Amino acid sequence: MPAATASPTLTTRELNRATLARQLLLEREKLPLLRAVERLVALQAQQAKPPFVGLWSRVEGFRREDLTRLLQKRDVVRATLMRGTLHLASAKDYLKLRAAFSPLLEASVHSVLRERAEGLDIEPLVRAAREYLEEEPRTFEEVRDHLLERYPKADERAMGFLVRMYLPLVQVPTDAEWGFPPATDFALAESWLGEPLGAGAELDTLVLRYLSAFGPATVGDVQTWTGLKGLKDVLASLKPKLRTFRDEKGRELFDLPKAPRPPEDMAAPPRFLPEFDSLVLGHDDRSRLVADAHRPRLITKNLRIPATFLVDGFVTGTWKVERKKTTAVLLVEPFEPLTKKTRDALAGEGEALLRFVESEARAFEVRFA
Repeated sequence: MPAATASPTLTTRELNRATLARQLLLEREKLPLLRAVERLVALQAQQAKPPFVGLWSRVEGFRREDLTRLLQKRDVVRATLMRGTLHLASAKDYLKLRAAFSPLLEASVHSVLRERAEGLDIEPLVRAAREYLEEEPRTFEEVRDHLLERYPKADERAMGFLVRMYLPLVQVPTDAEWGFPPATDFALAESWLGEPLGAGAELDTLVLRYLSAFGPATVGDVQTWTGLKGLKDVLASLKPKLRTFRDEKGRELFDLPKAPRPPEDMAAPPRFLPEFDSLVLGHDDRSRLVADAHRPRLITKNLRIPATFLVDGFVTGTWKVERKKTTAVLLVEPFEPLTKKTRDALAGEGEALLRFVESEARAFEVRFA
């Protein structure tokens, strides 16, 4: 019987370049926007603005109205998916993948609310909310008020959270600057999209899509991004269809056979990423993207993921925009000193970013801390 072939080892830089290639960050790619969204599986969208910035950094010639148009055509939706948080995804992917997250979302009602969940009669609550939302899209303040009329002694916030986790809901886009106002209407996904949700949890499909967008990856990476547990068996069943590697720590990595894995010396341009960007949240071990010494700075005290920038493919600092009258200022805070060549490259990219996010400003300035 032939000896088993050892899995090749991928260096940290090779993993970095592979991930950047999947994430459209080695160069801006010129492709239809809907295809770009599906290439990324979904974009973190806890706030309305970040997906616009994330796509601007990835897609050649991207304009705000391009994404707004897809949202209003209902080709892209903003809804709860991975890790129980809001994402932008294509309508097609949402319908196919939403069922995979139902157990996670429903279990979060008890893990998050704890004793506040006691006494909530789940089925009648969900049914009442569904009937109310079937009439027309509503804000969640309206949904909570409606439920409170029927259950005046219940915890209105707890009821609202339960409904958001149990019902497949999408947010309704408007003509607001970044597609959604602060108080957004919610609609039942099936009513909004005019199609039923997939009935089964397509975990195989979900894992393969993840590897396409974030691989090569460990079981832990897949579970961190999805928020789901127990995916080791799914990857084991898929293993005959996949290629396996090892990282420099000896951990097993899974990947699609024909997925891009560029050489580690491939050039990676400077890029600005928004808050909560999926690239930063896509792995359990983030050493392929950020030095261990800098990783604590990726999560603030209130558990926010700040906007970051890449130098040579690695997270090297944070940024924010301030508006001073008619001048838009980009404040760049590197984790370590930058060369003049790097600062110049970031300044050029940063001014273009300012013109995108602050299009009505008259002057633009990039400052380094």
